[in-house]
Amino acid sequence: MKKIILSLIILLALLFGLIIFNPFSAPSNDKTIVTYTVPQEFGEPIVIEDLKEKGFIKSFWAMDLVLTIKGKHNKIQSGGYYLSKNMNLFQLVDKITGPVDLKWFSFAEGIRKEQIGERLQETFGWNSEELDKWNTVYTAMKYDYVEGVYFPDTYLIPVTYDGLDIAKRMIINFNEKTAPYLEGFAKKDILWTTGVKIASLIQREAAGKEDMGIISGVIWNRLLKGQRLQIDATVQYAKGKVGDKWWSVVSGSDIRNTDSLYNTYQYNGLPPHPITNPGIDAIEAALNPEETDCFYYLHDYYQNIHCSVTYEEHLENIEKYLN
Repeated sequence: MKKIILSLIILLALLFGLIIFNPFSAPSNDKTIVTYTVPQEFGEPIVIEDLKEKGFIKSFWAMDLVLTIKGKHNKIQSGGYYLSKNMNLFQLVDKITGPVDLKWFSFAEGIRKEQIGERLQETFGWNSEELDKWNTVYTAMKYDYVEGVYFPDTYLIPVTYDGLDIAKRMIINFNEKTAPYLEGFAKKDILWTTGVKIASLIQREAAGKEDMGIISGVIWNRLLKGQRLQIDATVQYAKGKVGDKWWSVVSGSDIRNTDSLYNTYQYNGLPPHPITNPGIDAIEAALNPEETDCFYYLHDYYQNIHCSVTYEEHLENIEKYLN
């Protein structure tokens, strides 16, 4: 009899504790909405443990149980979710296994704004009208912001943002990340727009960070001498999209027949705007060019750079490394 009574007491205590603790109830009365971020690469157990540590849930096993009951294991997506600590466990599971409130968006250095727009369209489900506005309105409101200021990075963007919101976000990021370098251009009496144009050429022409300095030196040498830049990447930019490809191979015919201020074979000086959105390495190279006597360069088939002082030497390098 005593054992039965003891068992009942223990059972009642457990039930009382369960009622008081209730792992399925909201952890708090705080209704503040906060952004909870799920990394681009993650594991479900790590997310559950993180939710527990941050006070969004009371129990790891309780959430695992609810995910099982609802059949929502492995339904959590990377991105951002608007959560509050006054959500009960069932509400939280429904929320965090549903559509994200913010999406990850990444792009690397060296692509033009139209390419960014195509990727935004794919990520956020834009229609053709919104893509066109990105290309012709949202990124063309200021002359100096037509290209080059949409900073290559990883962003967490609310799904409610339109193209203008995203453009502003990228420009703010550009201003923050490049501030020391833009100040550096100002100290050298160089317009920041000039610096970014040169950086964009370097970004497209370089095979890697290691040859950006020498390419910058060659570009500056040509500019200071008043020699045409004659850079293929500017012709590629002027050609735009050919078929389904951006940055198509430049032919002699392209050089002769592409009548555009971006064609640095036909026009002196820098193009009207940057030709791509450069990263920090290219901007730093534009600010601090490698001192060189070279006016020409090429990359061999192994992407090693070879520079030369005279055009005759350049022709020899073409014969030696490319022919």
